[in-house]
Amino acid sequence: MTLCLKPCWLVVFLMFPGVLAAQTDDMLTRVWAGVQQAQKTFTTACGTVTETRTSRLMVKPMVLHGKFCAQGTALFILEYVEPHPIRIRFNENYLNVTTDGDRTEILDIGSGVRRAQSSFSKENSIESLKKNFNISVQEDSKGFEMKFVPRSEAFRRRLNYLTVKLNKRDFLPRSLEVDGKSGVNSVFKIDITSVNANIPPETFEVQKPK
Repeated sequence: MTLCLKPCWLVVFLMFPGVLAAQTDDMLTRVWAGVQQAQKTFTTACGTVTETRTSRLMVKPMVLHGKFCAQGTALFILEYVEPHPIRIRFNENYLNVTTDGDRTEILDIGSGVRRAQSSFSKENSIESLKKNFNISVQEDSKGFEMKFVPRSEAFRRRLNYLTVKLNKRDFLPRSLEVDGKSGVNSVFKIDITSVNANIPPETFEVQKPK
């Protein structure tokens, strides 16, 4: 439950903070259980993505259109086709970012990804989330919206907030908003078109350091 800054909500919040906290925890637990189940049910997912990027330094928003595929949490590819071709691939340890035709930047981020995943995938994952973020959860007819505002310094240095919208039926993502300390805000509209398809292994092949 997200508290809107209106007089009625403010009164309820001041009178019944314990009740509101309990409701938020209940909804968070329900949503988090749905996300965990979705990860088990859907082993692969592919679809399209539209990113709208804004910044104080940009005259107008930049809109990028692309497609993506993911397999588990260790294999991922995102290819933007407009306005400029960009290919991003992640395979367990290595992230490849290809721009300007064949120019590829190779990054070893595996240890950082696994560290983050282990923090939020254990039995106490919700407690880990609460330790690092103030979390608000809102439900409407389409699904759930979860907003994460950093509490810990490790996340506050880079992030103002993160918002995730999930479908109510299957808990798959509909959109993701990332508001960074750099002044860049990106909203990703996600349309999943296929799940549990067999994706050729070469789809996720990456270049590695020589």
